[in-house]
Amino acid sequence: MAEITDRQMSSKPSTKDIWLNESAPKGHGRFIARITPSGDRLFYFRYTDSQGKRIRLPLGAYDRDGTTGLTLKAARKKADELSGLYQNGVINLREHLEAEDNARIAIRDAELARITKEKADAEAEVQRLNTRQTVRQLFERWMKLEIINRKDGGAEVRRMFEKDVLPYLGDMHVEDVKKSHITPITDEILSRGTKRMAKVIFSLIRQMFNFAVERDIIENNPTSNINKGKVFGKDNERDRILTEDEIKLLAQKLPDANLLPSTQIALLLTLTTCCRIGEVLSAEWQHINFDKREWFIPPTVSKNGKAHTVYLSDLALSLFKQLKGMTGSSKWCYPNRFETSAVCTKTVTKQVSDRQSEGKEILSGRTKRQDALLLPNGYWTPHDLRRTGASMMVRLGVVPDVADRCMNHTEQSKLKRIYIIYDYAKEMSEAWAILGERLSILINIADSSNVVVLPRQA
Repeated sequence: MAEITDRQMSSKPSTKDIWLNESAPKGHGRFIARITPSGDRLFYFRYTDSQGKRIRLPLGAYDRDGTTGLTLKAARKKADELSGLYQNGVINLREHLEAEDNARIAIRDAELARITKEKADAEAEVQRLNTRQTVRQLFERWMKLEIINRKDGGAEVRRMFEKDVLPYLGDMHVEDVKKSHITPITDEILSRGTKRMAKVIFSLIRQMFNFAVERDIIENNPTSNINKGKVFGKDNERDRILTEDEIKLLAQKLPDANLLPSTQIALLLTLTTCCRIGEVLSAEWQHINFDKREWFIPPTVSKNGKAHTVYLSDLALSLFKQLKGMTGSSKWCYPNRFETSAVCTKTVTKQVSDRQSEGKEILSGRTKRQDALLLPNGYWTPHDLRRTGASMMVRLGVVPDVADRCMNHTEQSKLKRIYIIYDYAKEMSEAWAILGERLSILINIADSSNVVVLPRQA
């Protein structure tokens, strides 16, 4: 029987099916082609099953080029394979073909899924590359959402980053920043001898990258594996307390230290109220009640976020009255030069430090009175005055718990915080009064012509 040809497969359809057939190549079964009246051209493999029934098994549609169907050669090969299987005892050829079709479908679907995934991954990568942020962009977002709420609106944080961080990291993409990019920044600051500044900037960098992690900008904070203790060394707790002789000497030195009278008062207020220098410099006159002898420190000003009331001793009241005469109608007790806000809280600490730098090179714009505030027992800071005042309270008989409350320390015991609800106002008022009386005696021992404070009022 002659083989079916492409010319025959291209024959014009008739009103009835046109059947073409040839023996299967291996001689078992027939290879059949069918041209339907509608123009479909289909291939079959015909064989006889074990019950003697003839089965016509579809192989697929004809396509001369093999683009959308089977060529004659491919169809004949498929019939040949089925003929061989039939000869070897595979009777249920339909199931065999279905299994083959399912396998092809599975392979096709897997390939389509792979192509789809690769395309999606590629598009996602392009999107990621187009949208990923630089460190400077992250910094601006962090400033806008978190740091803007600081008392200075984030001005000091911006100054530090513009100077020491953004020149190195600003143009890098956030996800590309590694541990090795952070440590050179802190090393450079440490090399300038400003250990505390290096620690502050490192903490801010860590906060910014934590902000990025919380917002799924990056998965891990690049500073998380940096050991602060190894980089900066362990903190040494300061325990500097001025002796009474040093307090007397300080009262003598202050007027000759080339400090503003208001700055001298700030230092003495820190000593007699046991408040932080930043709280003193951020005070507003609306919170000073001269009649009730009270100074209210709102939670937005106190370091621990807890409101605090200071009951003013005679000495503290006198100091605030002197200060009031210096600031006129300003809203703040210590306004900046433009009277747009309080003065920078670091200004007094810096002035005190500059006046204890004997032997160091005098930098431009710094005081020449490098030894003006040196005291016998060594370097001191405004914060040491706060510690000194509280220690004097205890030495004068004030209960330590009351002295702690005068310093606005947070109660460490959870049970006490929950169950002991008492404001200690009377005890705190007495503690400040005792401290004020003792300091008035010490300060007024000095020559009155050299002392800023007025004699204690009756």
